[in-house]
Amino acid sequence: MTEKEKMLSGKIYDPSDEELAKLRLQAHKLSKMYNDTFEDEEEKREVILSKLIPDRKDGVYIQEPIQFDYGVFTSLGENFYANFNFTVLDVCPVKIGDNVLIGPNVSIMTPVHPLRYQDRNIKKKADGTLYDDEYAKPIIIGDNCWIASCVTITGGVTIGNGCVIGAGSVVTRDIPDNSFAAGNPCRVIREITEADAIELKKELF
Repeated sequence: MTEKEKMLSGKIYDPSDEELAKLRLQAHKLSKMYNDTFEDEEEKREVILSKLIPDRKDGVYIQEPIQFDYGVFTSLGENFYANFNFTVLDVCPVKIGDNVLIGPNVSIMTPVHPLRYQDRNIKKKADGTLYDDEYAKPIIIGDNCWIASCVTITGGVTIGNGCVIGAGSVVTRDIPDNSFAAGNPCRVIREITEADAIELKKELF
């Protein structure tokens, strides 16, 4: 297996690998280029996103600034929206469904580092190259989700369809469909039901 194949399959891999280093550099440059654009430069942004996140459907809008580790390992569904400071470390695949709204300062973090420092610390190859042992777990966000501001989603998590994740949450475990979940660590507060329909909130009209 190549180091990229190991990485994407969740095995220990060498991040100093030349292919991976080139892909990261490309994503970091494209993220910086995107961050240097303005909202009315739609064509310029589209060109950058086509290289940074080629696997995306129609209606994607991402407010700058952004930061992607690879970009090419992230897929975005239709009508995806992300607010300021969207960070995605897509060391393992990140799959986001249709009609997902992302608040400001949201981080999607697939990497998992060893708990023991003996396994985690920087090492040196025979040629002097520095590296560390890393691995990652994929993240899936279903359709019709709202991820509120300052949420962190950790590797290995699946968030079901129709979920709302409360502001400031740290999501460390799976969240079932149609759940309102919040906290650190994030836990299900209750199910989202028809009783939450906006037309029932007369004070809003």
